[in-house]
Amino acid sequence: MKKMLTIAVLVLAMAGVSRAADPVLITVAHGATEDFTAHKSWLLFEEIVERDSNGALQVEIYPNQQMGGDREVIEATQLGNIQCGHTSLSPLASFAKEFYIWDTPFTFTDRKKIFELLDGAPGQKLMSYLEPINLKGMGFVENGFRNLTANKKVLSPDDLRGIKLRVMENKLQMLTWSSLGANPTPIAFGELFTALQQKTVDAQENPFELIYTNKFYEVQSHVMITNHIYSPMLIFINLEFFEGLAPGQRAIIMKAARESIVFNRKLALENEQKARDIIARHCTIVDLTPEQRNAFRDKMGPVYEEIRKQVNNDELVDLFLK
Repeated sequence: MKKMLTIAVLVLAMAGVSRAADPVLITVAHGATEDFTAHKSWLLFEEIVERDSNGALQVEIYPNQQMGGDREVIEATQLGNIQCGHTSLSPLASFAKEFYIWDTPFTFTDRKKIFELLDGAPGQKLMSYLEPINLKGMGFVENGFRNLTANKKVLSPDDLRGIKLRVMENKLQMLTWSSLGANPTPIAFGELFTALQQKTVDAQENPFELIYTNKFYEVQSHVMITNHIYSPMLIFINLEFFEGLAPGQRAIIMKAARESIVFNRKLALENEQKARDIIARHCTIVDLTPEQRNAFRDKMGPVYEEIRKQVNNDELVDLFLK
């Protein structure tokens, strides 16, 4: 009897150790393909987290909209159904209005200054507005400057009149393109290729790498280098989940985020040039002159006014735009 009791205690003890040793699962979701730079950055994040935690933290990554589009990823992370994700900033503006600041068109041009902005006090301030919606920003990864694609050459706002142009689900994006004479049409990113192929829309705008990885160059004939918006993406984590981790685990996650961001930005520049070279074999690439670009910018007065109104935070706007 005593021997049986000893065995039972041993089994329970072993079970207790097993439970304590169970790894903490961090589920990551995003909408990009496995070829996209941001996905490769998550792979590095996974490697660092699992290595530095000795396997106590385990990462599972679901790309290709397996968990839904941008809005679904944001909502799932808020609710804790997944722990981490990334999206471009425009969809986040529907959850935290301060992110509308990044929809300011024809403003940012210098990547070095942009990174200083994102990694400094303005970027930290912007990420703080996520905390009331149970998200913690971990930093900004590269998505590049957005450029316009269409099935004709577009050199001026007049050339956009009547064009059905796909935009993200964001009122400032719609105002930007309607101010330029286009007919902006919100369509989910995962449906965009088919929409272009079937002529549901005539044009779209995205960074070079996304134009390449999603093969939009197969259904568009021209790419205009408008650089109208610099479009970073934010990597984020469920705030409640993050704060529930041990301090050492939180430190590992933030270290992995920082290292993946450095990796991301270097790789993104290399991939952007590769993407542009490949796209140039299929499409006509049109470099707008400064004068042509300014003709678009001159139409943005109503957009700049609306951004101040939507953000409703002059201190933040000035912090970014000064």
